Amino acid sequence: MIPLRDDVPSRTVPYVNYALIAINVLAFFLELSLGAGLERFFFQAAVIPSLFTGRDGRLDLGEAIFGTFNPDLGFRLVTSMFLHGGWAHIIGNMLYLWIFGDNVEDRMGHVRYLIFYLLCGWTATFAHILSDPTSQVPSIGASGAIAGVLGAYITLYPHARVVALLPLGIFFHTFQIPALFFLGFWFLTQFLSGSLALTQETAQTGGVAWWAHIGGFLAGVVLVWIFQQRSHRPPGRDDWFERERAAYARRG
Repeated sequence: MIPLRDDVPSRTVPYVNYALIAINVLAFFLELSLGAGLERFFFQAAVIPSLFTGRDGRLDLGEAIFGTFNPDLGFRLVTSMFLHGGWAHIIGNMLYLWIFGDNVEDRMGHVRYLIFYLLCGWTATFAHILSDPTSQVPSIGASGAIAGVLGAYITLYPHARVVALLPLGIFFHTFQIPALFFLGFWFLTQFLSGSLALTQETAQTGGVAWWAHIGGFLAGVVLVWIFQQRSHRPPGRDDWFERERAAYARRG
């Protein structure tokens, strides 16, 4: 299923969400310009779990967290969240961020949303390190931070409807599905894949850091309660909730 849009209106301009998408896209075109030097750049700018755990691969989480104050490791934590491994990787990530990020920013406000996004990405990174502490494979992508946005969205707007595209061979079918089911199914597939990956030699099976997705999503579900602005009525939600109440009344 490929999400196309949701039905929750946004009345504020999501400046931060736009900026995050722009930075990711610009970083990707920078990667394309590196040519043969791209692999070396990844080893210099991406998160490599073994750098955080030491040669023996044993992870002391507190030591690893405080070790990020090391300029090199701290640099990697930030830069890795804005790098991608190919066109499908960045297009998929930016599509999800475009559809779901604006409403979460609406609810949190611009500055809170930026801090929330970075914290989810940071948490996702350590979830990946915990799942595969001896890995020497560079880990890149905004997926963990975006998973946090999805966790916040499913908490704030579980009854929103997502218009999704389902490829059926050479045909395509669009349909509406509640966000609770769409994003719940997404999380279930990540969890099952991540659990299966733990039985493999590495938790980054097939080039996907499943536990970064899982950790980011759970961080979003928890952190949204801290970062949402309770005194602020989310723009666009009044009409949306009125429509929802009317729809439920008609069904009753």
